[in-house]
Parts: sequence; structure tokens; C-alpha cells
Amino acid sequence: MTPTDKQLDALRAWSQDQLPRFIEDLRTLVNTDCGSYTKAGVDEVGRWTGAALERIGAKVDYRASAELGDTVVARFGGAPQGPSVLLIGHLDTVFEPGTAAERPFRIEGNRAYGPGVTDMKSGLLAGIYAIEAIRALPSVGQPAGAPWPFHSVVFVANPDEEIGSPVSSPIIREVAAESDLCLVLECARANGDIVSSRKGIVDLRLRLQGRAAHAGVEPEKGRSAILEAAYKTIALHRLNDAGSGVSCTVGVLRGGSRPNVVPEEAMLEVDLRATSRADLEAAEARLHAIADRSTVPDVTTVVEVMGRHWPMEKLEASERLLSHARRVAERLGFPLRDAATGGASDANTTAGMGLPTLDGLGPIGGSDHSPAEYLELDSIVPRVTLLAGLLLAIGADPESSLKK
Repeated sequence: MTPTDKQLDALRAWSQDQLPRFIEDLRTLVNTDCGSYTKAGVDEVGRWTGAALERIGAKVDYRASAELGDTVVARFGGAPQGPSVLLIGHLDTVFEPGTAAERPFRIEGNRAYGPGVTDMKSGLLAGIYAIEAIRALPSVGQPAGAPWPFHSVVFVANPDEEIGSPVSSPIIREVAAESDLCLVLECARANGDIVSSRKGIVDLRLRLQGRAAHAGVEPEKGRSAILEAAYKTIALHRLNDAGSGVSCTVGVLRGGSRPNVVPEEAMLEVDLRATSRADLEAAEARLHAIADRSTVPDVTTVVEVMGRHWPMEKLEASERLLSHARRVAERLGFPLRDAATGGASDANTTAGMGLPTLDGLGPIGGSDHSPAEYLELDSIVPRVTLLAGLLLAIGADPESSLKK
């Protein structure tokens, strides 16, 4: 069920030959400002991605969004009885406009640097190049343009993963419902591990309403929303529990209008995470209990859920995908381990639907979301080859498809 040595050798040789083009494509994408709220830049990367997929045989659909970027859905058809594979990569980064000009793509030694070079421009390209390798090479058994051993491969490039995928999640769920498995193209961990489980996350906003008053003349008539927010911040911090994997961070506290006015309003933005769905639900219930209690009299709190990813719990059905990946990596000459991570991704959505899912299948990098973000250049060829080999292994495995 794994690719032959000839196939893997051909995939690796093709990937090596294409490495200079990969790096130039990476330079193009990294040097485009595409923070989640920079619609023009996200759409520019999306159109580039769609065109690249269209050139290698995909039928591409752009799902428009008025405020955020458009979602790219590229579909490759194939054999009636093969597996239906979903690939997911995201177009957006966390960086503000102007970042690409301030610190553009550069190479120092064996590392490339720049905004989004690891999270996740290189993973996005790895998916495109892996598909192109399979479709382009007669030597791997797939003449250009010929049917291949999949019922379909759908590549979803989403515009808003870094803010919880509010626009693209319904589209991902729609495609996932028709799929047998999912491969997510986030980059591998810094030590080379791929990802088999992720914490779930709920992004919440707590709006506190107190009572304004003159801070000097009659402060006793006021009810400080900021003071209550401070009490709640301390209480929320106590939800952190390393043993159960629950983490709670108040990342933003805003409130008040002037120093001589008892603050009438305050707002907390909270990041709540847990390893299992049961623990996340329990922690969220405790958060609501904290919100319902008030230490400062007469201050009320409303909780708003801004986004949610249920945990990507390691599914028994995903073990078969992991076994395929390990065997291909071993044949390519390197060990492959899987790991859990605290960050959420679109893999949380598909795994939460019960779909066998692997993540972290892009090249190796680290320091995501920071000016030090980097990509290991010598990981590009092995990881593109691994992804292409894994796809071939999935296509050859009769157990990969539910369409029997």
C-alpha cells in the first residue's frame, strides 16, 4: 500500500529539481501583506494559489466574502471508487500591513525568514507542489492529466484561519462532509513532528456594565467596571490547570473614558483552551459562573462567543494515516513522530466531525507569529516528497475510502 521505491525516487528528484521555483514562489507569497483583515492582500495570495492549482488541472471556485478574503476551493476529479481527500491550507497571516516591506523575505544560511514563511506560506506551497508532482510525472504512474487513484482531491485555501476561520469554517465543513480524510498543511513542529492532536479554543468577550460618577465629588455613587474586570481577570487566571490541559488567558482589558470618571464600561477578551471537549465545556461553564458573579455591586457582565474550535482529539481512525506517513518517511530515510500542540487549526474542525485527520504536514519551521519566524530550507524537498508519497499511499489503500 506504500509507493514503490521508483515512485519515491522520482518524487524526490522532481521536488529537488523544482526547489528553486518553490523558493521564488515562497518569496512572492511572503512579500505580500496578507493579515487576516487585509482583504486585498489575502485575495491576491488567494488568486495566486487558485491560478497555480488551476494550471495543474483543478477546477477552482472562489467563495466571495465582503469583509474578509475569499475562500479558494480547488477540486481535482478522478476515479469513481477512490478516496475523497481534503487538503487545507490558509492564506492569511497575523501581521499588519507594511510588515512585508519592513522585513521582506530573506535567506540566511539554511533558513528563510519573513512574515508567514512558516505559518503557512511554505505549507500552502507544499500542498500545491505535492499534487503537481503526482500529476506531472509518468514515472510515478500518473501521466499528466490522467485519472488518478482518488475519487476527488479538494484543496481548500482559507482566508481567515488566524482569526478562527469564521468565513471559511462552513465551507470546510461542507467539503469535509463529502470527504474520507483530511490532511492539513500547517508546517511541522520545529523538531520535525507532525500533529495528531490540538487543544480546542474558545475566544470570548466579556462586556461589563457599571455606573459612571464623578471620581472626586461623589465616587461612592459609581460602580467601577474596571475594578470588577480586575477581579474577574484574577478569577479567570485561576482556571489555568496544567494537569488537565486547561489554559485561560485574558489577553485584552479595555475600559473607562477619563481618569476623573468612575468607569462605567469595561471589556475583557479571553482565550480559553483545553485538550478534550469535556474539559473545554467544563472550563467554559466555570467561566460563565465567574461572569455571573460580581464582586463590585451592581456591575453586570455579558459573555459573547467570538469563535470556537473544538479540540482535535487523536482519533483511532487517524492511526492508519499516521502509519502510512511513518512508513513513507522511513523509506525516505528519516523518522517521523506525532505530537500534541496547544495551537488550534482547521484540523480541529475536521477531526471534530469525526474525519480522520493529520496536521503539520508542511516543511519544518518555528517562531511562528514573531519577527523571528523561520523555515528550514533543507526540509522542503523531504516534506514535499513525504506529502506526495502519503497521498499515493492513501490512494492505494482500499481502507482509505468509504465508497466501496
